[in-house]
Amino acid sequence: MKEFLLNLSRKKFVRNVFIMATGTAAAQGVMMLFSPFITRLYGPEIFGVQGVFMSIAGIFAPIAALAYPIAIVLPRKREDAKGLAKLSLYITVVITLLVGLILFLFNQPLVKWLQMEEITSYLYLIPIFIFFSGFLQVIEQWLIRENKFSVSAKSTFLHALLLQGSKVGVGFFYPLASVLVILSTAGQALKAVLMIGMSKDTWKQTDDNKNNPSLKVLAKEHRDFPIYRAPQVFIDGFSQSLPVILLASFFGPAASGFFTICKTVLAIPTKLIGKAVGDVFYPRITEAANNKERLSDLIKKATLALGGIGIIPFGLIILLGPWLFELVFGADWERAGEYARWLALWGYFKFINQPSVKSLAVLGVQSFHLGYTIITFVVRMAALTVGYYVFNNDLVAVALFGVTGAILNFLLIFITLRISKRFDSQFP
Repeated sequence: MKEFLLNLSRKKFVRNVFIMATGTAAAQGVMMLFSPFITRLYGPEIFGVQGVFMSIAGIFAPIAALAYPIAIVLPRKREDAKGLAKLSLYITVVITLLVGLILFLFNQPLVKWLQMEEITSYLYLIPIFIFFSGFLQVIEQWLIRENKFSVSAKSTFLHALLLQGSKVGVGFFYPLASVLVILSTAGQALKAVLMIGMSKDTWKQTDDNKNNPSLKVLAKEHRDFPIYRAPQVFIDGFSQSLPVILLASFFGPAASGFFTICKTVLAIPTKLIGKAVGDVFYPRITEAANNKERLSDLIKKATLALGGIGIIPFGLIILLGPWLFELVFGADWERAGEYARWLALWGYFKFINQPSVKSLAVLGVQSFHLGYTIITFVVRMAALTVGYYVFNNDLVAVALFGVTGAILNFLLIFITLRISKRFDSQFP
């Protein structure tokens, strides 16, 4: 066993996953340490307002650069990757201005539809959030390309410590929704600054080839990202965000607050292990495809490993959700534990599908990913709507949402494995 662990630790992939997971674990530890104070200071309704703000921002933030940052990892030439980074930043500025104009013109109809007057004051922070999100996406993907996983790990920890500490420190004096919203927006900029500050040498490196690539040529060469990936991440962001918005509209801000805290808790395993595996897996499977290795084996092994790891945390939530939430977050949050039992089903399969999601760009099936995301969006929104109009019960709505999400994520893994086997058959 000792020799096996020693050999495992020497593998670059495992080592990088461990680095990413360590930083994320520290960040999640900080978040869990501060969470009992934060939830008792602010309460479900205030969390609901922040949840609605983050949900609206979360619809547009993933497409701040039309998904071009994801392509930064792919080019063999470093100057091409730099060109994609510049292109992404230019697009981010344009998208930010466009969203700002839309909110200026349609802010009142949006507030009326949400039935939440409390959100009015914060809508104009959304373009700022989107700008820093696009900036952050570029930096994160560049560091992944450069294999600077230790920088990502350190900045993730410091970001969590400063952000969560600020929520508690300010909340003791001003436990208001505005505090959570403003700090969430500033948090995007903070993480970007931390990452840049810790990786100065990476940005100062010069290229051997002084011929800067045409941004127009790069945009055309990687056009499948804005054509297929950007709509996919937009619809996925909409799908992730709309439940909070609908729950607030259907059942009030407290329901959206319960859902928001559930998403935060259930995201811990994904951020701790799943995202670390995904971020390291992406350049690894890109390299494997270039070397004509068997991609289906890589996807299967990574998925099974995550499946074994995820059983414990998600299983505990299913068994003990209400008790755990009341113990950790306070008596006001027991209902959130009931939500969490059903959402854990969805969370588990979302946790183990990271290798499949990261593989789709490499497999060249982003059109499939877009179609799958559209179907997922329709089914999950239908589940919430049925829960409201047929049963008029928030818990039933969340249960339907969780079960359908689990089924759809399982199907994604199954179909991706089938596609990867067809891809492998090209290279006997």
